[in-house]
Amino acid sequence: PVQVERGFVLHEPNTGSLYRSSLAVPGGLTMTTSKDVLEAVAIGNGPRKFLMTLGYAGWSAGQLEEEISLNGWMNVPLSRQQMTEIIFDTPVSQRYERTMSHLGFDPSHLSSEAGHA
Repeated sequence: PVQVERGFVLHEPNTGSLYRSSLAVPGGLTMTTSKDVLEAVAIGNGPRKFLMTLGYAGWSAGQLEEEISLNGWMNVPLSRQQMTEIIFDTPVSQRYERTMSHLGFDPSHLSSEAGHA
């Protein structure tokens, strides 16, 4: 399912501020879907670092796990600091290269064909 009208704000936990619809996500970040976080950001009381997104695409039960098992996704092991630097401090145009640099090889050597060795 795709919902282009749905919005999310991924942010560092904002000490002392609670929003109506927040969920702790792996890596110590928070995802908020309620507009109160937007109102807080607008008046300067929101999270210090945040990424605002629009759009949603979901998976059916087990679909993501199956895609991972078929090598459809590449997991990049990052520390919390590395992850937050890429998400919040790296320009969008540089995020792919910055993330891939943590794997230790040139991504241009990857094939578009997936398989198992």
